[in-house]
Amino acid sequence: MFVYTCRRIIATVPVMAVVALFVFSLLFISPGDPATVIAGDQATPAEVERIRMSLGLDRSFLVQFGDWLWRLAHLDLGVSIFTNLPVTTLIAQRIEPTLSLMFVTLIMAVTIAVPIGVVAAWKAGTWIDRAVMAFSVFGFSVPVFVIGYILAYIFALSLDWLPVQGYTPISQGIIPWLRGLVLPAIALSCVYIALIARITRATMLEVLQQDYIRTARAKGVDQGGILFIHALKNAAVPIVTVIGIGVALLIGGAVVTESVFAIPGLGRLTVDAILRRDYPVIQGVVLLFSFVYVLVNLAVDLVYTLVDPRIRY
Repeated sequence: MFVYTCRRIIATVPVMAVVALFVFSLLFISPGDPATVIAGDQATPAEVERIRMSLGLDRSFLVQFGDWLWRLAHLDLGVSIFTNLPVTTLIAQRIEPTLSLMFVTLIMAVTIAVPIGVVAAWKAGTWIDRAVMAFSVFGFSVPVFVIGYILAYIFALSLDWLPVQGYTPISQGIIPWLRGLVLPAIALSCVYIALIARITRATMLEVLQQDYIRTARAKGVDQGGILFIHALKNAAVPIVTVIGIGVALLIGGAVVTESVFAIPGLGRLTVDAILRRDYPVIQGVVLLFSFVYVLVNLAVDLVYTLVDPRIRY
């Protein structure tokens, strides 16, 4: 296990290198010029060119990429073109809201999706099963921002139960922190719940047809024990897999959700950086998200050995 873990960690290096090359190349060839944005509409071509030279944008692609990789090897993500602050500082200032939103969403989604998926498989063909599948279709079909605006209108503007936007740091108390995250977490978790619930139901339907389930019933094991101990344990590998894959949904959805609810997280930082062509910030945030996703995939592979002892590396 230790050797396998080390190999997987080392394998992330070339993956991140490919991601870095892709991100840098995409920004380099994309239309738009940050020097033009900084200079303003009234700037002359000479002023724009002077700004481009000061930012180093007049150099060749290979020179810029090599310089960026050298700084990246020293954990230096560069300096924001617009704020003149280190990218690591900007990320550190914005990472708590995003991690909080993703954590609450993940806990909420798994806590809701797995039980309703199990119950849907148990009650296959009934109105309960159809209701769960209808919710899954709804969760996949309706965009996150639409759900967010509906929730904000009902629970924040109309009923005044929860704050409509903003973020309260956890240092100011658990309750205020949770109140500010309830609506965005619900909006973001809908598609995640739909995904996990569908996979849980499909996997449980297959497992419930196995011989050992019939044997457990014949021995008098209660229905709860059959569903949540015998069946769910043996159906856990696909469920864990989709939970790990779904982290990509959380990362992408966080960008939209933070914009809807005005949460000052990495999603908002990314949107602002894209609009202003702030290359160093975009590259730093995308690399961070990619690294997190690679680590989640590694964690999923390691969890396989815990839920299914037959898996050995």
